[in-house]
Parts: sequence; structure tokens; C-alpha cells
Amino acid sequence: MKKMLRLCAGLILVFFLGFFLAGGRDVLRKETVSRVTDWAADSVLPSAQQKEPNPLEHPDGITRAKRLLFLRDAVDECISEKKIVPTKELPDSLLQAIVAVEDARFYSHPGFDVEGIIRATLVNLQKGEIEEGASTITQQLIKNLFLSQERSFARKTEELALAVDLEMRFSKEEILSLYLNTIYFGSGYYGIYDASRGYFNKEPQDLTLPEAAMLAGLPNAPSVYSPYEDFLLAKKRQLIVLDAMVRTGMISEQLAEEAKIAPIYLAH
Repeated sequence: MKKMLRLCAGLILVFFLGFFLAGGRDVLRKETVSRVTDWAADSVLPSAQQKEPNPLEHPDGITRAKRLLFLRDAVDECISEKKIVPTKELPDSLLQAIVAVEDARFYSHPGFDVEGIIRATLVNLQKGEIEEGASTITQQLIKNLFLSQERSFARKTEELALAVDLEMRFSKEEILSLYLNTIYFGSGYYGIYDASRGYFNKEPQDLTLPEAAMLAGLPNAPSVYSPYEDFLLAKKRQLIVLDAMVRTGMISEQLAEEAKIAPIYLAH
């Protein structure tokens, strides 16, 4: 089964690479399809994710192809100045919380979640607005490392191609570690080390379940859910994360209820 997934992923990657080298991005940007593609792309893009402008957000075709072919080198270049905390030094509660709330099928999909895309599209069509996104942790990592916030099928296609490539070259543990160490947690904190120190004055490995759940809830909308900006909203988001952990079988309902009422002490 795993070999079959890798084969499918490889075929998709080849298709996308050929697509870009053939100038497919320019075709998709033609005004005749811009309104339709922007709306449809919105149906599978998260609406609240925030990040700093990326200087590599407008690469040429050679840069895109080079990134696909030498993705590990491109990732290393992006994280060379960052403090990386490996997953083995992070509490299980934090890893479980971020997977439960951001990408419940993280360990089984090949970089994109077909079921999640279908579900999000149906929900958004039913609501008539962007209510739910379907980006996986792998896609979010790619977007944060390399891409802009442009909402179009061209950018989404590049994101999917790079996500599949990333899954083929990195283990799930490496991807999760990269995600946690580069994602924005609000209040100026990038990466789990700075967020843990900044919010709780703790090393990441010392985080409790209530603290881990609160941090896991921030990347969805870091400027909104930061406990320094609005503690009540951060607390409500923490409850959502804990409920997701129960729903995915990662913790018991009793443990979640205990975590919900446990006091949270911020660093300042």
C-alpha cells in the first residue's frame, strides 16, 4: 500500500513539474478563468493562516524546478538560521494536539488529503463562504517556507507539487518538526522554542497538556488567538484543540476535562 501511494505521488509530481515547465501557471492566470479559479481555490485554502511576506514568493521557472529537484537543499537554506527542536525533545501532548487540530490524517496521507478537500469544498459551498480549509500540515509547511498568500490554482498547484515532493524526501517526524519549528505562533514568536519561552517561560519539553493545547491552537490565526492579545479567545481555542484530541482518540475525555479547567500562567 505504501509503495502504491509513493508511485501515485511520484506520478502527480511528474505531472505538476511538466505543468510548470510548460507554462501552465500563465495559462491559469488568464482573466477568462480568474474569477472561477480564485473562488474555487478559496474553497480549499485556509482563510486565517498568517505569515510574513516571503522574498521567494515570485520565483521564475528555473527556481521552481530547482526547488522540486533539490528540495532538501532548499529547506535547509530556509531553516539555516532557526533553532530546531526535534520531535523526540517535544512532549507527546504537543505533537498529538497539533496533529489533532490541524491535520488528523497527517500520518496516512501523501502530502494532501483528498477526503479533507472534498469535505471542505462541500462545507464551503453549503455555507456560501470560506468556512473551512483543507491544507495539510505538509502543505502549510511548504507555504510558510516558500510561497505567498496568493489565492489561485497556479499557486495551489505549486504547493501540492512541493508537498508531495516533501513527503517523498522527508519522514513524517521531520515534517512535523519543521512545521513546529517554523510556524508563526503570534506575538512575534516563530517556532515552538520561542513560543514556549515567550508565552510560558518554559523549555518546549516541559510544556503541560493545557499549555501544549493552547499553543497548538494558535497557528490557525496567530494574531487573533494569541493569549497576549485576547486570553479568552485563546482559551476557547484551547478547548477546541482538546475536544479534537478526544475525537481522534489521542486523550481520554476525562483528561481533556481536567486540562480544560487547569490554570494557565503566562510568562508576563
